[in-house]
Amino acid sequence: MTSRRMPPVAESALGVKSDFPIFSRRFDGRPLIYLDSGATSQKPEVVIEALANHLREHNANVHRGVYALAQEADAAYDGARKRVAAFVGAEPETTIFTKNVTEAINLVAYSWGRANVGPGDAVLITQMEHHANIVPWQVLCRERGAELRYLEVDPRGEISLDQLDAELARGEVRMVAVTHVSNVLGTILPVAEIVARARAAGAVSLVDGAQAVPHMPVDVAAIGADFYAWTGHKALGPTGVGVLHGRREILEGMEPFLTGGDMIASVDFQGATWNELPYKFEAGTPPIAEAVGLGAAVDYLSAIGMERVRAHERALTGYMLERLGDVPGLRVTGPPEADGRGGLASFTIEGMHPHDIAELADRGGVCIRAGHHCAQPLMRCLGVSATARASIGVYNEPSDIDALVDALLAGREVFGL
Repeated sequence: MTSRRMPPVAESALGVKSDFPIFSRRFDGRPLIYLDSGATSQKPEVVIEALANHLREHNANVHRGVYALAQEADAAYDGARKRVAAFVGAEPETTIFTKNVTEAINLVAYSWGRANVGPGDAVLITQMEHHANIVPWQVLCRERGAELRYLEVDPRGEISLDQLDAELARGEVRMVAVTHVSNVLGTILPVAEIVARARAAGAVSLVDGAQAVPHMPVDVAAIGADFYAWTGHKALGPTGVGVLHGRREILEGMEPFLTGGDMIASVDFQGATWNELPYKFEAGTPPIAEAVGLGAAVDYLSAIGMERVRAHERALTGYMLERLGDVPGLRVTGPPEADGRGGLASFTIEGMHPHDIAELADRGGVCIRAGHHCAQPLMRCLGVSATARASIGVYNEPSDIDALVDALLAGREVFGL
């Protein structure tokens, strides 16, 4: 058995598991071991309380009433936007609340794409994208007579900037849309460099930051993407709220995605004018309580410090990669070093289907994901139908990884391997 790198993991430990009420639960007498933060994160008590307190004490619709309760709701909602924007170095006026990152990408594909992409144009993405950053572009390209092209993933789970340059040099790429961190491979892409090369070639850029913002320092202004999207429920916040940051001049020139409600400035019988940013893209009653909860979540992460979060998860990922090497027949996909990946590991075990791996892990009280992870094209590139995936969060500890490995070894015995 390989030696365990306990000292660096222990030194980076955040010690925050007690802040998360769900970890008091027991399953068949065993504690909850949650290694599926890539799907959704657990929520600290401060987020749960912020959500509940808003509904108990401050519930009213926003930007509609002049009474005191409505003004409290306005202040809570607009204050959450300011804190969410500041968390990633963005401006409140160009920070749009959506339902999730999927809706944010669809907003861009619909409102920007249909006005700017046409026959002979191309949209460039990578083979490692989540379906949320594939299907909207497929629909756009089919409707507009454009072509959807892919940057290839190499055996290390990385892309080639030389291929990016070659595609951009063709002069047809209008949009480059890439993930910041792959939800399958864990690969951290050099998004600032990709964005800079796209802009130099006259292309617009979008970054899917769903797997990045909760786990590492992100400065959207420094990255420089025209659009940067992420989702609240993976960042310790509630479900039902996502975020789109956009370049002001582009957003101002775009038509709305959805219409009605707060995105209206004025309406007559035959026409309407649109509200200012960011409200122009927030039709109807927005996710008010959810935004308040997300504001509490980013406050919680800020109090920890995102550099500390990244150090913790990098060390724990290194430990996870090391410990997974103790399981015979197990193969991890993606970059082999923890420095080059986010806090997750997708893997297969020879002789076991990923769904069986996840079910047997659950018998040991360990929650992991199994399936294609909404990345079926990437699965085809990897030559598999599915993988198992363990993904970590601020609350995970080395003992969680040990429990996973113990469950995997026990599962191999069940299969007689």
